[in-house]
Amino acid sequence: MAKERSRKALAELLQRPGNAACADCAAPDPDWASHSLGIFICLNCSGIHRNIPQVSKVKSVRLDDWDDAQVEFMASNGNNVAKAKYESKMPPFYYKPTFLDCQLLREQWIRAKYERKEFIHSEKQEPYSAGYREGFLWKRGRDNGQFLSRKFVLSEREGALKYFNRNDAKEPKAIMKIEHLNATFQPAKIGNPHGLQITYLKDNSTRNIFVYHEDGKEIVDWFNAIRAARFHYLQVAFPGASDADLVPKLSRNYLKEGYMEKTGPKQTEGFKKRWFTMDDRRLMYFKDPLDAFARGEVFIGSKENSYKVLEGLPPSTQGNHWQHGITIVTPDRKFLFACETEDDQLEWITTFQKVISRPMLPQEYAVEAHFKHKP
Repeated sequence: MAKERSRKALAELLQRPGNAACADCAAPDPDWASHSLGIFICLNCSGIHRNIPQVSKVKSVRLDDWDDAQVEFMASNGNNVAKAKYESKMPPFYYKPTFLDCQLLREQWIRAKYERKEFIHSEKQEPYSAGYREGFLWKRGRDNGQFLSRKFVLSEREGALKYFNRNDAKEPKAIMKIEHLNATFQPAKIGNPHGLQITYLKDNSTRNIFVYHEDGKEIVDWFNAIRAARFHYLQVAFPGASDADLVPKLSRNYLKEGYMEKTGPKQTEGFKKRWFTMDDRRLMYFKDPLDAFARGEVFIGSKENSYKVLEGLPPSTQGNHWQHGITIVTPDRKFLFACETEDDQLEWITTFQKVISRPMLPQEYAVEAHFKHKP
């Protein structure tokens, strides 16, 4: 009877506001709980909580036995109460991961909240909110693909992230302006669970660098320091904008990545397999996913500006090995692509349609005007 009573009480608690999604990653229908923190969480996050047993004690809502005191503690706390406590001083620029994000981001978010209590004690946010950060990261060599230790310096005052090829080097190997900086975790592509891809514009072309750090906290602190620098830059650039307007602009995950075949502007040469990345309105293609520079970039505007995406290829097309074609029509020319599977084709078309259906912003017209397509 007691078991049944507990189960019923927990089921009712899950219906309360805030408890219907995981407290840490917002995954729907959580069926686990931390009975020491008083929160309902999903299966994936429960695994992370299990690794910090000194802070969090985990149970299944449906499968484990609960005593009355534990159920009462859950009733007097819950996800909204915990959020008000553990996220009370969370800076607006700090990246709050969801269930779609990589394991590293979710783990460091949970550790930052409950183990290190970074959002209760704001002095613990120094590593990413001080406006200056320096340290060593493993960086992938552009030509040989080896990871070598490089010194990185992020300075909001200078408006740049720099890295140096030697510890004693006076001049940086690269200066990346905060204005054009992006960072996104790419563990699978880089082949390291802590792999971070940093991009910046060089001569109006996108340049990629791939880095990691053995310590998960370190690389996530770098990521949030970059977001903080971008946030403070944008606050100055757009003085009237609210935090809610600026936060989505701090870093971007790619809309889609993967292999397609493409042909050149004359559409007479053969199709070549290339790695494609859709980054906002830039469709970039690479010979290899870890190349430093794209072989070419295509600007994808909006339907009001005569951009459109069509399923299939023109009837006269030859030379494609993959059968599932896509044609992108721009004001200047048509771009022809072929996908290996119908699912791939559908995903790419859906991605392109989302971009094309979004009206262009004033600053995007300037990007379009500058755009140099490399055939």
